[in-house]
Amino acid sequence: MEARVRNTKWQLQEAKAMLSEVVKSAAKEPQIITVRGEEKAVVLSMDEYKKLRKPEKPSLYEFFQNSPLRGVELELPERRIEPMRDLNL
Repeated sequence: MEARVRNTKWQLQEAKAMLSEVVKSAAKEPQIITVRGEEKAVVLSMDEYKKLRKPEKPSLYEFFQNSPLRGVELELPERRIEPMRDLNL
């Protein structure tokens, strides 16, 4: 059996023709796709992609729901009632 040389660079035409092989190889290491000899794209495993993505920020609701201060009673001073001021428009 002949040992196969692992290819990490693919010409676009070759990558299209052998897409399943490109995807299988990407599970082991990133696969670079070239167009006219210039590197244009990279195929990554899903694990590698997730490592590179920024984690999503929680919504404001989720932020407050997960706060360690959730459920703490706050003692707020009573609100002063002041007369309205006249406003000239």
